[in-house]
Amino acid sequence: MGLRFFLGIWLTSVFTMALSLPMVSQPVSWYQFPIIPGLEDKARILFFHVPCAWLSVLCFLASMIFGIRYLRTKSPIDDIRSASAAGLGLLFCILATATGAIWAKFSWGTFWNWDPRQTSIFILLLIYGAYFGLRTSIDIEERRATLSAVYAIIAAVIMPFFMFVMPRILASLHPEPLLNTRGEVHMNGTMLTVFLSSVAGFTAFCFWLWTIKVRLHRLELSTVNQEAGINV
Repeated sequence: MGLRFFLGIWLTSVFTMALSLPMVSQPVSWYQFPIIPGLEDKARILFFHVPCAWLSVLCFLASMIFGIRYLRTKSPIDDIRSASAAGLGLLFCILATATGAIWAKFSWGTFWNWDPRQTSIFILLLIYGAYFGLRTSIDIEERRATLSAVYAIIAAVIMPFFMFVMPRILASLHPEPLLNTRGEVHMNGTMLTVFLSSVAGFTAFCFWLWTIKVRLHRLELSTVNQEAGINV
């Protein structure tokens, strides 16, 4: 209860500051954000879009790690952890796509134009959508878990190419990333603090969701095994 209350207060405060603090060309007060070149007021989407993209990567990597653990231990719990992480990764990948499309609408006049970054994240959605298609198509639990673990490992290995490499080797209308080649961050202290607080809040929220998903799946597994007379 305490964690949920703290997360709620944290994220509410971050969202309030992200959406309400003014953006000016030359900040003179602590509560003012600088205008990021090429983004202007639309830069506020960074407080939501970037954390979602970051969490999709983090969750896909977690899915791979627990997939590797499952192949070593054959523990159903590791399969649950891997699948739960992949599910959250897919969710945040969808949210990153949606927030990016909203920004594209206001900047380019259309939600979707197959820009390299949009194309690469669309491919990731297909890859991890197929992951869950694989899981639902196999009835034998051990076989499903094994194939899913192998798939999660392969998907996570190729994920960095679509997330980081492909958008940089092809011409793109997408704004320069925060982690650019020149090491420049177009934020003052206040904006950077709110941004990092957003990343931290989203990450904690994602971890909380993951623990709930794992707990629910473990209860479901325990119930099924009890009905089948299997001790776990």
